[in-house]
Amino acid sequence: MSQFLTPEAGSPQGGAPHPVTISFAGFDRAWAAWIGGLLERRGHGVALQRWDPSVREPLVDSLRDLTLAPGPVLIVLSGWYVQLGPRTHEEWNAALREVAATHPGRFAAVSVTTGSLPTAASALAAVNLTGIGADEAERRVLTRLGLPDTPVQAPRPEGAPRFPLDTSEVWGGVPRRNTRFTGRERILTDAHQILQDAARGTGVVTLHGMPGVGKTQLAAEYVYRFGSEYDVVWWVDAESRASFRLRVAELATALRLDTGPGYGERLRAVRDSLRRGRPYGRWLLVLDGADEPHQISDLVPTGPGHVLITSRNPEWGEHNSRMLEIGVYNRAESVAFVRRRAPRLGRADAQRLAEALGDLPLLLDQTAGWLNDSDLSIDDYIALLEGGIDQDIVKVSQDFPLAFQTAWSILLNKLRETVPESVALLGLCTFFAPGTIPVRILRDLAPQEAPEPVAGLLRDPLLWNRAVNQLRQYSVVSRDSHDFSGDDAALPGEAFYLHRMVHQIVHRDLSEADREPFAQVVRAALAAADPGRPTDTRLWPRYAEIVPHLDHAQALQSTDPAVQNLVLNCLRYLYLSGEYKTGVALGERTLEIWRGLIGDEHPRIWDLVHHYANLLRAGGDFAGTELIERAATERLRVLEGPRDLAYLRASSGLAADLRGLGRYEEAYELSTEIMDAYGELLGDQDSRTLSARNNVAVSLRLLGHYQEALALDKDTMERRRELLRPRHNWTLSSEHSYALDLRLVGRYKDAESLQARNVREQRLVMGRDNPVTLDAEHNLALCHYRLGDREAAGLRLADLLDRCERTVGENHPLTLRLTVSQSCHAREHGDVDHARELGESVLRRYTALLGPGHPFVAGVRANHALVLRNVGERREYARAAEQAYADMARAVGDLHPWTLGCALNVSAVRNVVGDPEAAAELSRATVDRAAESLGRTHPLTLSARVAHAADLRGLRRRKEAEKIEDEALQDFSAVLGAQHVHTISARSRNRPYWDFEPYST
Repeated sequence: MSQFLTPEAGSPQGGAPHPVTISFAGFDRAWAAWIGGLLERRGHGVALQRWDPSVREPLVDSLRDLTLAPGPVLIVLSGWYVQLGPRTHEEWNAALREVAATHPGRFAAVSVTTGSLPTAASALAAVNLTGIGADEAERRVLTRLGLPDTPVQAPRPEGAPRFPLDTSEVWGGVPRRNTRFTGRERILTDAHQILQDAARGTGVVTLHGMPGVGKTQLAAEYVYRFGSEYDVVWWVDAESRASFRLRVAELATALRLDTGPGYGERLRAVRDSLRRGRPYGRWLLVLDGADEPHQISDLVPTGPGHVLITSRNPEWGEHNSRMLEIGVYNRAESVAFVRRRAPRLGRADAQRLAEALGDLPLLLDQTAGWLNDSDLSIDDYIALLEGGIDQDIVKVSQDFPLAFQTAWSILLNKLRETVPESVALLGLCTFFAPGTIPVRILRDLAPQEAPEPVAGLLRDPLLWNRAVNQLRQYSVVSRDSHDFSGDDAALPGEAFYLHRMVHQIVHRDLSEADREPFAQVVRAALAAADPGRPTDTRLWPRYAEIVPHLDHAQALQSTDPAVQNLVLNCLRYLYLSGEYKTGVALGERTLEIWRGLIGDEHPRIWDLVHHYANLLRAGGDFAGTELIERAATERLRVLEGPRDLAYLRASSGLAADLRGLGRYEEAYELSTEIMDAYGELLGDQDSRTLSARNNVAVSLRLLGHYQEALALDKDTMERRRELLRPRHNWTLSSEHSYALDLRLVGRYKDAESLQARNVREQRLVMGRDNPVTLDAEHNLALCHYRLGDREAAGLRLADLLDRCERTVGENHPLTLRLTVSQSCHAREHGDVDHARELGESVLRRYTALLGPGHPFVAGVRANHALVLRNVGERREYARAAEQAYADMARAVGDLHPWTLGCALNVSAVRNVVGDPEAAAELSRATVDRAAESLGRTHPLTLSARVAHAADLRGLRRRKEAEKIEDEALQDFSAVLGAQHVHTISARSRNRPYWDFEPYST
């Protein structure tokens, strides 16, 4: 056995061995880290030293410098190690003979390559680590270093690098490693250090710079160098919000998360898993091409892992990301890269080419690639650049180096001379969005639908493959560059990756004669790829693939009915999948274009308005949608009449807007007209009639007519059970509405029983984190609360609020409703600071969303007043409660349950401020109004009766107070039970209060 690491091998007399210096090329860092880890676990010191000798220094001197290390040197031998510079085998043989052969006790090596090495490398006695497992590789390393190979009993420490040939537990979407990657060592080191030093939830780094500097390649190299430190590595196409959501959602399967079928639910489960660090805490997400931070910044996951972003946009710095600017190569990097890409070029020629092309990596890659296959001398090529041939061929952005114009002219001319069809295919690809291009949908087209020479490509598979290979050879496109997983992923060979800069330049080069025919081909391909069912969640990945290409294919400008139907289906998909921002932007652009294209009154305009308004309304923009829907209904009524189905559909949207704006009477009247019209036109059993009945019930509930809503919802539920199936989503929606009504009329046990079953069904049908399911669970939590199971309610509410914020965002109407409930629960259970924080936050958000006069604003102000009471701020408490009461009465009237609840709270305020007569007068009026509006034994009426008895006792009218109190207690026991929390509280003479609860509109 070698004595390589014994004290006699270059360490202090009788002392421990010196640290082992591991010399490695940056490309092989994972090997160095793994070897260092196994040595450290055995108690040996390790120093990692990246090998990157200056090309200006003789190789023998650089190698001799390694002997300056105080201990032994272990070299990780690979093709990269011996090529850096680049250096020839002859240079290496000379250096190894002079240094390694004369210091046999100082050097050892491992080989991680199957390629050829300099013959003199035999002096290092390298052991081969390729093609074997981790255990055998560890044994060979230890044997070479003269160490016992007895296995270490302790498990691999958390965070220790894994064996480089073992991939991460979860790995997906990462581009193939670029074996010609060059330089960028400082940036890679800085990015790694920033991420390692980041606190939990702050590990985000953005690589930003202009197109063509190699941001994507740099991110991929980071993954391969440092990926062994992560259990999860996932690559995400982040050029659009839709593609981001889809790709992250696919991670749910790889993480083996238990989710529903919808990809929105999978997305939410993934974000929750990453945030919690379970099942994996060491994760890395790469967001490639994230050029629009405002579209996806809210979706970037937090947690113990790291996020690496590539972007042209420096605004990521405003979204909690550390920024690393990526510029062009330095000259040494350019020269090294060119010599690897074009071995026939010497150092001097490589320097001249790098200078001529401005050191831009993408241009160096493309130019050096074809120069290596060309007999054109570097002098002649540079002369062409300086002469500026074909100046009109390429017109480029000022963002790009001036050398692009002539360099691209030369490259395109070369393509035209060899395979002219490749230029046509490249031009066709520019009518897709840059990035991943699903060219398989082109090959599904009939050749007669395409102009020449594209038709020739579609007819002849050999010609197609030849054109594709030519584009790949010159690095114009990459084919199957991402290892996507999942059932809906593109199969190998069916997708191209076209860089944004290449896309822009080639597109600008197209002649006017080619533009419309090419765009027409892509539009036809996209329309043919339309699955036709945007409501089917299984087809959403296909829509997510289509949406980014609509603008570039000029689909919005098309008058083809098939293409217009595709746009409408995409809008429907974006609404159902929760892609509201993307959908609103697409709908707004489409509406502007179509009005000029097909007129304001074309039938498809009304379809478009319907989808666009749905998207706006989903985000809470009720005022905006009210203007749109009102204009549509007024015009449709004139054009088609009040019994036209398009008019009724638009009117239903308008009624929803009115409910959102708090104009409940108007909404009820309009919804009733719609229900009657649908009944006359389609019959009582048609699904649209039943939907209209559901909407009338929603309006009744918001008006406080709970018994009427209950009766209508019950009837609609029974009809849907008969017409549809028990687990149909509309049937489940009616069950939820009926359970809500049961709770609001005080039938808490009945409500809880029905809602519990409904939640189980919703989870099966819609998925655990679907907003519909979350809303159903919210009602179940409030059923628990009303039945007195406050602990179960609290646990469910906290979980729901967290899930809802992740699902639809903190300003979504459902999130706001849950925040109100959570604030009330926190106040009642002593966490008054949290209650105040939540209450003030939701008051601000409701005011901004709905305006100060909305009944929801008055209601949450009434709740906030109770928090102020609990913290002893009496003056602010009284002012807030009185304002809420006045605002609520103005908004919904004196007889509305919400106004009666505010009055109940204000009667207590008037006692506190020393006006017991006013308190008793108000509580008496509240009892009368509540009995009229809700009935004498409704829980709110009973609470008002107990409060009035307390006010009478304060005025020393004890006999009258006792009579009212005794009757109220008897009714409490009869209605809710003698042991119900409300009954016990009333019996203990605790003054009742009222909490506002906003309902779904």
